[in-house]
Amino acid sequence: MNLITLTSPTSLAAEAYRTLRTNLHFASLETPLKTLVVASPDVAESGAMALANLAVTLAQSGKRVIAVDANLRQPVLHGLFGLQNANGLAELLASPEHQANMQATTIAGLSVLTAGQPPAIPSDAISSTHMSAAIQKLAGMADMVLFNTPPAASVSDAAVLSSQVDGVLLVISTGKTRREHAQQAKDVFIRAKARLLGAVMLGAS
Repeated sequence: MNLITLTSPTSLAAEAYRTLRTNLHFASLETPLKTLVVASPDVAESGAMALANLAVTLAQSGKRVIAVDANLRQPVLHGLFGLQNANGLAELLASPEHQANMQATTIAGLSVLTAGQPPAIPSDAISSTHMSAAIQKLAGMADMVLFNTPPAASVSDAAVLSSQVDGVLLVISTGKTRREHAQQAKDVFIRAKARLLGAVMLGAS
């Protein structure tokens, strides 16, 4: 797993994720923060990378964490954690009576629900009542559930999810994220009445 929090745990970048973990803890003191969307405006890989590193630091602090790949269009979390993607969120949404196919990682306390096989119309799956039920089910299984999504400025999936979770982190990739896309994503979450907690800068010196 090529995650900075594992490969270079004493680096400034890894420390930044621990600072983010602390900030989320303080945010949760005011209003419970158990389910969280981590989304990029236009660079899907950046959002997934930030989510994966945050999930690692949360698990390292003793929390039970589930990382969910809700990017049913171009899933990436399974690759970041070296897992199979034959069965995951898509299958749970198609047959909600089934158990979530959680996969353990090498990090104690951290499990991953991969995206699974892409459905015909991903936005319909994410917008379904089954998704709401899945969020509740997963929240009952962990201290923190993090949802990876497609780019927020491109498709509606992130906005739909954001209205059903406790908070949203926007991931800005320095030199890659366009300013207008960042503003579009922010506007999307505001319209969805999401709890926008702030932005995470990737690649900032």
